[in-house]
Amino acid sequence: MANFNLDSYETVEQRHARALEAYPDLRCVLINHTTENDRAQAMWVVEARVYMNAEDQAAYLPKATEWAFEVDGVGMANKTSALENACTSALGRALRWAFAGSKGPSREEMQKVARASKPVIPPADLDTQLAQIPDTIELQKFYESGLALGWMNEQARALFTARKNELKGA
Repeated sequence: MANFNLDSYETVEQRHARALEAYPDLRCVLINHTTENDRAQAMWVVEARVYMNAEDQAAYLPKATEWAFEVDGVGMANKTSALENACTSALGRALRWAFAGSKGPSREEMQKVARASKPVIPPADLDTQLAQIPDTIELQKFYESGLALGWMNEQARALFTARKNELKGA
């Protein structure tokens, strides 16, 4: 279990509001850098750029830049909103670096730490799911998904190997 209080961290929304109050012409740009290879691994990659005003943006002089990635399905929110979470993480970090008064990691980042401290286990019906996979190409995709999601343990690998052998023998 994580050893910190989430209430002691500001949200990205609070950090953004504070920055806008201090710099009303603040510009925050989010860029989706996700490649086809990233998507094949169920991943989203985002860059955030923070500009103090329109002139800095036009001259491409960001006060701060930062990156983040998220994996589809890892954690409850990423079942539907992994791209949005990557955007929020990148923006929160960029705002942190742009403004020295920021309070370290955002609450959203610390929530990820809390989630990561919980063990991820393979699906309970993994053997049933594997039995429904028709070929080794789909099996490899599912295997890589398990790796990306962090539940590929020794027992799961044994089930994948058994299914791979079945498919090769068919």
